[in-house]
Amino acid sequence: MDNSLPPADELVLVDRELAQLDARRSQLLARRAWLIQVLYPPLAAAAPLHARPPVADSTPRSAQNVLLTLGGTLLTIAAVAFTLVSWGSMGIGARATVLAVVTGAALAAPVALLRRGLASTAESVAALGLVLTVLDAYALHRVALAETDGLGYTAVASAVLAGAWTAYGSALSRLRIPLPVAVVAAQLPLPLGVLAAGGGSTAFAWAALVTATADAAVVLWTRPVAVRITAGTAAAALGGWALLTGGWLSLVSPWSGAPLLLAGAAVALYAAWRAPAFAVAASALAGLVALTAAGGLLRTALPTDWAVPGYVLCALALASVWRAGGTAAAAAAAGGTTVAGGRGSEPSGSAGDGSGVSGAGGAAAGGVRVPRGIRLGLAGAGAGVAALGVVWALPPAVAGLLGPVARTTDVWSGEHAARELSSYPATAVLVLAVAVAALAALPRLWARCGALALAWALLTALPVSSGLPYAATLALQLLTTAAALGLAVRPGLLTRGLRATTAPAGQPGTGTPETGGSATPQESGPTAGPATPAPAAPAAAGPAAAGPAVPPVHGPGTPWPAWAPRPQAPPREPATVLGRLAYAGGLASAVSAVALALDVRGATFTVLGAVLALLTGVAVLGSDARRVVSACGAVLAATGLVFAVAAAGGFEDHWTALALLLVPAATAAVGARAPRPVALAVEITGGAVGLLALGIAASRPAFLALALALGGVIAAATAVRPERRRFASWTAAVLFLLATWVRLAVWDVTTPEAYTLPVTVPALAVGFLRRRRDPEASSWTAYGPGLAVTLLPSLCAAWTDPEWARPLALGVAALVVTLLGARFRLQALLLLGGTVLAMDGLHELAPYVVQVVGALPRWLPPALAGLLLLAAGATYEQRRRDARRLRERLARMR
Repeated sequence: MDNSLPPADELVLVDRELAQLDARRSQLLARRAWLIQVLYPPLAAAAPLHARPPVADSTPRSAQNVLLTLGGTLLTIAAVAFTLVSWGSMGIGARATVLAVVTGAALAAPVALLRRGLASTAESVAALGLVLTVLDAYALHRVALAETDGLGYTAVASAVLAGAWTAYGSALSRLRIPLPVAVVAAQLPLPLGVLAAGGGSTAFAWAALVTATADAAVVLWTRPVAVRITAGTAAAALGGWALLTGGWLSLVSPWSGAPLLLAGAAVALYAAWRAPAFAVAASALAGLVALTAAGGLLRTALPTDWAVPGYVLCALALASVWRAGGTAAAAAAAGGTTVAGGRGSEPSGSAGDGSGVSGAGGAAAGGVRVPRGIRLGLAGAGAGVAALGVVWALPPAVAGLLGPVARTTDVWSGEHAARELSSYPATAVLVLAVAVAALAALPRLWARCGALALAWALLTALPVSSGLPYAATLALQLLTTAAALGLAVRPGLLTRGLRATTAPAGQPGTGTPETGGSATPQESGPTAGPATPAPAAPAAAGPAAAGPAVPPVHGPGTPWPAWAPRPQAPPREPATVLGRLAYAGGLASAVSAVALALDVRGATFTVLGAVLALLTGVAVLGSDARRVVSACGAVLAATGLVFAVAAAGGFEDHWTALALLLVPAATAAVGARAPRPVALAVEITGGAVGLLALGIAASRPAFLALALALGGVIAAATAVRPERRRFASWTAAVLFLLATWVRLAVWDVTTPEAYTLPVTVPALAVGFLRRRRDPEASSWTAYGPGLAVTLLPSLCAAWTDPEWARPLALGVAALVVTLLGARFRLQALLLLGGTVLAMDGLHELAPYVVQVVGALPRWLPPALAGLLLLAAGATYEQRRRDARRLRERLARMR
């Protein structure tokens, strides 16, 4: 009988037990640490305090090196002083004997010192010996070969010294100084010999390149690190000088510089082949140098305008190395696999030979596989040069796009502004066309995006580069706009041939050959070759491998386990990316076409109508944000058409404003049928056009009132829709009120009640309806705003009105409001009405009070004030009680 649990349940049980064991182990370790601290206190606390020994400022090794360096330096100075100063005081025999003895002793002493284990002392003495050999060569030239040319003698002497020091360093391999010094001396013979022979800059560059090649060989084929570093530094300096000279020659004398550059490229490419760690950088340098040579030769055979296209063609040919290499590698991998012994297929080539040549990243060509790093460097160099050529070709596109926007002529004048960059080489469009073709051939999303952007730039730059007439330019811009917007709606044409984009493991959209998903890993690089299917993951061993997978549950505070793949954002769909890119180009072309069409009246109507139709089509057929932006653009195009019609008809500003109100009316009608995001954007844009119309009509108040009323009608019609009811109804009320006020101002009405009563009556009606729905609503919320709008302006007018009719009417109205507040226990009505009534009564009694005060004696007002204070003080407590009762009663009112 089998009582084992299912694999999934057993896995959960095992994980739970392991977690408990880990927790118990942590507790025991903490307890153990505490017990050790209790039983064995720190030694620092138990040990008696004593003075710490002084810390040495330097180690014996460093002190020894300093002393040896100082000693060798002083001896070198002494030898130089002897050779240069005291040489003439001795005879020829004595001088030769001294130099021979001292130099021989200095070079022989390290042998004995190394036998005794004094390596540092031997290094110092050997350095002194090397300096003495230089002084010997100098002394020989001064005494025996004074008539010899200095540069020639120096070249020969440096070659002899380099050979001698190399032999000396090889014999005493424990010495680290002679071999690097020999490398330094070896840099001089060829360059100095060329200068001594009277060679020019080209010959000197060749000598430097040959010397740099020898240095590169030393780097590749020697082991001492100091020698390799010295040789590498020298190779970089001399090789860089030679290549810079070759680049300069490619500009002034291409046939002289090309061999030098090609030789340098060969050396760099060989170094990249032999040193995998520097393969990308070295091969990129080789590619740039080769492109410089080839482009210089092409420039001599082509016209001036074709120089940049020549470089671009060479660069694209070099960049194709990656794609060709990837294809060949895939073919070689497919053809070089064998199945033996039932163990699956294995590559026939070696993958770890140490030279950077691997079957996975190489191209098979005649049995030789090019490493992936070399292909990457060469392709990167070609792509970089091609990108520079594309940048050179972009100014006509910028001029074609922004030239019409920077208007220098009047609208509808029939005159056309002079084009910028009209003298720019016409071959710029050829560069763009070649780049488009090259990128379109690559089945990668980034390449397809680049091809689309450059194709748009090509169509935009074509009128500038080709000098097309106005009508043809306008037609081409409209075609570009239509094509771009059409591709934005249906980007399927742009995604043909693209490889499926796979999501990371564990994400939706991924799969394996076993599950039917598409797994197409892409090789990184500028132009990756065809991808090869990744090997399937080995099946997990054990009984748990056959059970169902249990997805882990992670809470907000739970750390993500290391074994679990982190969720990643799904990749963007190629159609979405390409569609948005095409849409951006279409919008830019549309704006440029509209700006260019303003030169001619008929062209303006044609272009605005075409743009309106195109944007409307995108708004209907498109998706995501493109629909919203297109809908707003269509509203703006319609606004432009209304302006154009008004300008063509000679409308005055106020009639133009009324005509513009057709736009918000149309957007309100469209918003009732369109989806919510599109409807909201369209209505907001239409509202902005309505505000523009009101601003235009502000110069004629009568038409402004009419425009406000029409806007209120549009808002009221929009308020019928449930989702717009609240905002549209308030907007309609505000517009109607503003229309009323403007009309009253046109009629020269100065009575404030004529402006306030149209607000008070609806406000009180709304407040009454709200109180009926919500009896608990405050009277200040329901009636306060409506009453204040009329009572307060009327009170201000009554205080400045010399007549009696307004104060009387205001007093009666305030009395009625006060009585209603007391009757229905409404706080807002009682306080507002009572305050206005008291202020109105004070205004009426003020003249009489002034007269009475003027007739009374001077001492009577202070006396009356004192009596009032005494009465208040005597009844203070009662007054406080009455005030408290009044406040409580007011608080109980609504």
